[in-house]
Amino acid sequence: MVTKERTILIVDDEGSMRHMLRMVLEKEGYQVLEAAHGLQGLEVLSRATVDLVLCDIRMPEMDGIAFLRELERARNPATVIVMSAYGAIDTAIECMKLGAYDYISKPFKPDEVLLTVKKAEERLRLQQENRQLKKELSQTQFRDEIVFAGPAMARVLELVDAVADSASPVLITGETGTGKELVARALHSRSGRRDMPFVAVNCGAISSGLMESELFGHVKGAFTGADRERQGLFSAANGGVLFLDEIGELPLDLQPKLLRVLQEGEILRVGETRPRPVDVRVLAATARDLRDEAAGGRFRDDLYYRLAVVEIDIPPLRERREDLQPLAERFLEQIASREGRTVPRLLSDALAALQDYPWPGNVRELKNFLEKTMIFCRREEIDKGCLPWEARRKSRDHSDNYSLKAAIRRLEREYIEKALKATDGNRTHAARLLEISLRALIYKIREYDIS
Repeated sequence: MVTKERTILIVDDEGSMRHMLRMVLEKEGYQVLEAAHGLQGLEVLSRATVDLVLCDIRMPEMDGIAFLRELERARNPATVIVMSAYGAIDTAIECMKLGAYDYISKPFKPDEVLLTVKKAEERLRLQQENRQLKKELSQTQFRDEIVFAGPAMARVLELVDAVADSASPVLITGETGTGKELVARALHSRSGRRDMPFVAVNCGAISSGLMESELFGHVKGAFTGADRERQGLFSAANGGVLFLDEIGELPLDLQPKLLRVLQEGEILRVGETRPRPVDVRVLAATARDLRDEAAGGRFRDDLYYRLAVVEIDIPPLRERREDLQPLAERFLEQIASREGRTVPRLLSDALAALQDYPWPGNVRELKNFLEKTMIFCRREEIDKGCLPWEARRKSRDHSDNYSLKAAIRRLEREYIEKALKATDGNRTHAARLLEISLRALIYKIREYDIS
């Protein structure tokens, strides 16, 4: 008897053959479904999870070869065993080229069927174990890559684990240099799409005139200079993930087209009139507040809500200083390995200086600091005197004085509170005084928790 009940679909136009196979397989503990031809088999597969398929080759409506081609097109993972009569061995081999696992020749004995099914089941078990091992390995690799010691990044990775297998878009937010692309790659690595492409594009690095062609592709002659057909990034990422970094830089005229892809799952190449289906999970990242951008008319509301089905915010390095030491030690290891040097030890006064620095450039700036340090300090120990001058002169006590973002937030909150006080809490009048829309004011009141 099988240890775990598996579902087998029998696709054969002979009712007596289906009946015989059902009796043999159910006796061994399998759950059995039936279909009289390929089209009916596809209908069954569309509504049921099937592990194995026993499929005849010669059938009306849709034969075994057409059935296999449809499975391949739909990327259905079911393992197929074809059944062929004597004299149809060449056809059976053709079926195996199309993805069939094995074939059995008619007429056959029940033991032959069971032996082939057991072999296929063992293959399934090994495939599942392999996928699980790959998933665990990729998770370990990314946990090693995303170095942290405190609870802030632990919470980020918990959220990554929770949403990795979803098909929904994810918006990753955080200041420049916090590691948004690393989190996007972790989402891909831990998902069922891990073996498919991960394509990244910076929306601010491509001119607005070329962005549509870059994303969706174009046909030959679509515009001046289009001397050949080009597949876009969505086509290149088909089946996998497209990471749109700096999504806030996406031109307004392209935003409805991206929204259509997210809603309909199809793209329209420049110069074409018929859309093409794509299966791409979109991950986006931004250092901007897209709610502010939407309130100011610089980003579409509907696109923001579609992208931010799940939002992962990465805290800045100054808010997770417990991660500084493990990050610094990892970067020193990487730099030393690249340069063929012994890994230097970070002394306590150097670590204290790094802890006191405000890190406006976040993790990227920390790596830059340590690269500079390794260039000029050739010793086996790094003290405070080896660090760049910025780390030596700035302390945490004065860090807010250097944060333009923090100063703007303080000023913004102060002005909103003054305007509300001057208008006795009338938001419409306060918005006029502040020369912003009522919608933008409501966003700000919620963001700053102004009562």
